[in-house]
Amino acid sequence: MQAVTPRTRLASTCSARSAWRALLAAPDPPATPRRRFSVLSRPPPNYPGHVPLTAAERAALAVGSGVLALLDPRRADLIAALAETTSTPFPLPALRDAMLASPTGRRILRDRPRMTSTSLDVAGLAALPANTLGATYAAWLAREGVTPDTRSSVRFVDDAELAYVLQRYRESHDFYHALLGLPVFREGEVALKAFEFANTGLPMAGLSVFAAFTLRSARERRRFWGTYFPWAVRNGLRADQVLNVYWEEQLDRDVDELRAELGVEKPPDLRALRRREREEEKRRREKEREARAGT
Repeated sequence: MQAVTPRTRLASTCSARSAWRALLAAPDPPATPRRRFSVLSRPPPNYPGHVPLTAAERAALAVGSGVLALLDPRRADLIAALAETTSTPFPLPALRDAMLASPTGRRILRDRPRMTSTSLDVAGLAALPANTLGATYAAWLAREGVTPDTRSSVRFVDDAELAYVLQRYRESHDFYHALLGLPVFREGEVALKAFEFANTGLPMAGLSVFAAFTLRSARERRRFWGTYFPWAVRNGLRADQVLNVYWEEQLDRDVDELRAELGVEKPPDLRALRRREREEEKRRREKEREARAGT
């Protein structure tokens, strides 16, 4: 081993000083110009159909769609905009993590299936045995007058994977309706949104519950708060994460068995309740007319 002498130590010190001087004298690398994000200069989309929003645009769209959706919770376009502008940074990443924690959820994220009238043979589903999920879903579509194509594509979520999580939630919505037997008119939609909020934690679903205050009659409001809201909270909290259901693989399953597996109970038939109330009201008015005619 070579001995360290004062001369070699001095040479080493001079070499180190020279290296530092050369490093300090080197010109700084050219600064990369930072692109300003504004309504006139948007970054490129992160996936097909993506529309990047400024913070001001996102806030305005969230407030506007939220107020109008409360007045009419059947407006799917308003509900969609509200969901996309209020689901980050927290709820959607948490839902994605819940899917990643499930083997089925991971497969859904990997496969990224879409549910449309092309991917779902609705006529074929209608031919399945009556109590299967597929037949129940097809019957619900026919009864409510909707199709699998009524769900719009996500546009305002910046992350592509999170956008798919919200898209999957959106396209699964009609399966929740069919599984639970809830109709699409206002009272049924608000009940389903309460269930979804308890199960997924999406702010849009929670805000939509306030539409219960816009129900037309005091009877409807009493029925919602007394029957359907407690049912929605109880079942939404105890049920398995509904986003982890690969609906396309469950179409030939017995729908009652699937409900039991997920831990949900079917609520009282809302259409039957409303029909019975109308019949009772009709009989009451007839009796009143008869009583007035008798006097």
